[in-house]
Amino acid sequence: MKCRICGNEDLKKFLSLGEMPLANSFISKEDLSKKENSFPLETCFCSKCKLVQLSYVVPPEMMFKNYVYVSSTTATFRVHFARMAEDIAKTFALDKSSLAVDIGSNDGILLKGFQKMGVQTIGVEPATNIAEIAEQNGVETINDFFSESVVKEILARKGHADVITATNVFAHVDNIHDLAKNVKALLKKDGIFVIEVPYLIDMLDKMLFDTIYHEHLSYFSLTSLNNFFAMSGMAVFDVQKVDSHGGSLRVFVRKKDGKFGIKPSVPKMLEDE
Repeated sequence: MKCRICGNEDLKKFLSLGEMPLANSFISKEDLSKKENSFPLETCFCSKCKLVQLSYVVPPEMMFKNYVYVSSTTATFRVHFARMAEDIAKTFALDKSSLAVDIGSNDGILLKGFQKMGVQTIGVEPATNIAEIAEQNGVETINDFFSESVVKEILARKGHADVITATNVFAHVDNIHDLAKNVKALLKKDGIFVIEVPYLIDMLDKMLFDTIYHEHLSYFSLTSLNNFFAMSGMAVFDVQKVDSHGGSLRVFVRKKDGKFGIKPSVPKMLEDE
């Protein structure tokens, strides 16, 4: 196992939860006597770039092509994402000429908030059952993993994006370097990439071991994210703490030559870490 940010092979294992089945992989009564698939669940630390990641990666098709979690069933998240869309639209002056793209858009919960602000939207969601729900909700959705071919499709249909979001998705992606490359290709020159990830520091401080599961491949601090985006030709220019998942970061990223200056929140949190 190599560090997915810097390629370091000398990773330090510090927690093992043994062999575990996939989260939410509920089995039917008829299958109770059958052997359930389980996989190693253990965390490793990279001393070079400060990333924490799982030692074993379950194939994404096993976890995401038929997904059971629907974001809008939770009232807390309906409010959370409506406010997030409103805040981003107002802060960055998005309007009817703007395009918002959500990676791992689920049932369209965040994009519906952008639609209320008059912003054009398109989602990218690999789970066929969830993408169908989003379409029924009036959210145009590409049923696929976010990839170079999907970027080309969006560019042909919609043009470049003003904002790309990935909420509780970025930590699920193995090849984040490819994801960053595709984000850069889709963004306008002064577009922004906004991610939300569970915060490693809160996980450690609060002993939130139950937030460690196979979908969460990476456990980010701002330090590791800052290192990653610098390597990817991008820059973190703002960061906010949010309450979801026991404590998360909302991180604002621009292209290296983007117009947004780095806010004091970034060096302050890096210094704290």
